[in-house]
Amino acid sequence: MIGLFNFNGFSGVAKRLSAVCAAFALVSSAASALTNDEAKALLKKAEDSTAFYETDFTASYEVVQERPGDGRSKTNATIYRRDKTSNWTILILSPAKDKGKGYLQTDNTIWFYDPADRRFTFSSSKDKFQGTNANTSDFAPMFFTRDYKIESFSDVKLGAYDCVVYSLRATSKDVDYPVLKVWVSKNDGLMRKKEDYSLSGQKLRTTAIPAYQPVSYGSETHQIPVSMVIQDNLKGKKINGKMSYERTLISISNAVLKKQDDAVYTKPYLELMSGR
Repeated sequence: MIGLFNFNGFSGVAKRLSAVCAAFALVSSAASALTNDEAKALLKKAEDSTAFYETDFTASYEVVQERPGDGRSKTNATIYRRDKTSNWTILILSPAKDKGKGYLQTDNTIWFYDPADRRFTFSSSKDKFQGTNANTSDFAPMFFTRDYKIESFSDVKLGAYDCVVYSLRATSKDVDYPVLKVWVSKNDGLMRKKEDYSLSGQKLRTTAIPAYQPVSYGSETHQIPVSMVIQDNLKGKKINGKMSYERTLISISNAVLKKQDDAVYTKPYLELMSGR
């Protein structure tokens, strides 16, 4: 995976993130020393780390989309999640042309709101977020053990991390991707890398999460990604004879675990905030 995420033209955190991602090289693998039960428990720990059931989660997201040869664009949004009831709200803050747009999941239905015509339209977890390589489901909890079965697992070295890599196949039709490979670091149970595949075995996307940030709630400390890099393995362009793929960098800041007002997860809230 050396050089997989080469962010030409990105600055600051993106360049540092690129260096970290480049270090995520798969250098060795062997049969896992874990038992089947231990492997399942580690995968469940990785799944649980993506959800916050005891309170609400709020954070600022910066989503930078890079299309080789076509420059890049940036979207800023505030995300609210109430994982206990599977509700979430995304309010777009910039760019100006998209300010006030938003997404809402309530009663297991996803809606997209456009203040230009003041209409809500049906959306899906598989839909791309604002034309990026990220799905709206990338901002919500993951359910590896609920929606997939483990076909195999083995020990691997991913850069500096001792990981277990899992091959997963969907048991539900409601997933975005039928086949996954997931890398989980053994010492902390955090997902470090994920590959999404079609049923035919075509690699569709690669996601890297090189660093996490601690966020406290009561006596508990949760680990939340600092950033995520999503590469679309189907969309790209040859530049100077070398294939470059579309990539989306998601940076997460101002993360807070605190209960929000129930109104935040309603259509009237999006309509109200779109006028500000």
